[in-house]
Amino acid sequence: MSREEERLHKLENAPIPRLLFTYALPSVIGAVVNALYNIVDRIFIGQGAGDDALAGMAITLPILLFLVAFGMLVGSGAAVRVSIYLGRNDQKTAERLLSNAIMLTLLFNVTICSMVLLFMDPLLHLFGANDIIIPYAKEYLYIVVPANIISDLCFSYNAIMRASGYPHKAMISMLLGAVLNCILDPIFIFGFGWGIKGAAWATVISEIVAAVFVMSHFFNQRHTLHFSRSWSDYRPDFKMMLAIVSIGIAPFVMMIVNSLINIIMNRSFVYYATSTSEANISIAAYGIILSIAQLFIQFMVGVSMGMQPIVGFNLGAGKIRRSIDTYKLAALLNVSVAAIGFAMALFTPSLIVQAFSREGDGALVTFTTQALGIAMMTFPIIGVQITSVQFFQSLGKSGKSMFLSLTRQVVYLIPCLLIFPTFMGIKGIWVSMPIADTLAGITSILMVLYQIPRLLRRYAHEPDGAKEKVLKGESPQ
Repeated sequence: MSREEERLHKLENAPIPRLLFTYALPSVIGAVVNALYNIVDRIFIGQGAGDDALAGMAITLPILLFLVAFGMLVGSGAAVRVSIYLGRNDQKTAERLLSNAIMLTLLFNVTICSMVLLFMDPLLHLFGANDIIIPYAKEYLYIVVPANIISDLCFSYNAIMRASGYPHKAMISMLLGAVLNCILDPIFIFGFGWGIKGAAWATVISEIVAAVFVMSHFFNQRHTLHFSRSWSDYRPDFKMMLAIVSIGIAPFVMMIVNSLINIIMNRSFVYYATSTSEANISIAAYGIILSIAQLFIQFMVGVSMGMQPIVGFNLGAGKIRRSIDTYKLAALLNVSVAAIGFAMALFTPSLIVQAFSREGDGALVTFTTQALGIAMMTFPIIGVQITSVQFFQSLGKSGKSMFLSLTRQVVYLIPCLLIFPTFMGIKGIWVSMPIADTLAGITSILMVLYQIPRLLRRYAHEPDGAKEKVLKGESPQ
């Protein structure tokens, strides 16, 4: 048995706890490291450029999330399809998919980034920016937006690398970029005095280095999955592109919704604030809280991403029980991680928040400390939702995955934001978050409890037929 055959054999036969640990550890490290890009930037900006610069960076988040969404559309969809094709030992189709993923990434980036640069001013005003923080936001965006294609290529092919059996190498690529970002941030912000512009250049240079590392992997013909040498494989295959998008649509929509929710939150802060200063503090506080929450959320996303190739491969191999058991273990781990985040927000909030501001006892720290405890009140249940979204996506059930992604951000959070702030003011905005988390978590549990018995019955009575559907790109009911 060759080394590559051994990798695929382990996906189908190795003990699940050990297998999940093997795949989740590097993806967790990679995902947490990815979150550190944001956190490190905010910490150094807060310490080096002040609270207004921090608010300026926070107001750019809807645009950044919007751009990330297209990277997830291609990367997540391609990773799932690659897992299934490798599960059926269809190497040629997997290579053609790899080529088409590049074409999609280029198409989306040229179109979307051009529009963002063209309409940047009206977009920032729409998001709730004012004359105090807009200069900081534009200074940051004019650097990172043109370079977004590098970020998307890095994300997309990192996910594909992990799905093709190289989780540790995917982890190294993320570590490489994050460590470099941590080194360059203080040099550019403090050493060169570039302020928020320095954070932007540190991020771009770090992503370029990581992207070169990732892409070089797929140019190596010795690897399981690599770029084809035949130019015919680079002709756009719209059927294959649609197959990628159909799976990637769930995380794409989730990220777009995150962007829209961020806009609504910022606009709500501006509307309910009693002054421009309070609005800017609220926006900066929201950015800090998101950074803290994202550290734990990205850990949970990493576990779920580590779960994905195991679930996807065993689905393709017709071993649905292994897929279900993997989900259960991943969900338990994610709830435990979220509980740690909840405990930190409850018992040591000020210690965490002070890292983001050079005014250790200023208004921003006081306000953010109070809001953090409210926002993360029911944080543990998020672990169930994050795992369930990825589980349905890995099963090829993009519709259910997308619906579950929307429950917290649209079905529950938006109504809460329309109701509670009307009689609670800005505090009502923070209260809306844990209420929406709880309702979305309950919905996730109910959907999974409904789905698992149906999958088991289907595979018990029609194992061959169910497996054949999976290999054709269909989902078992």
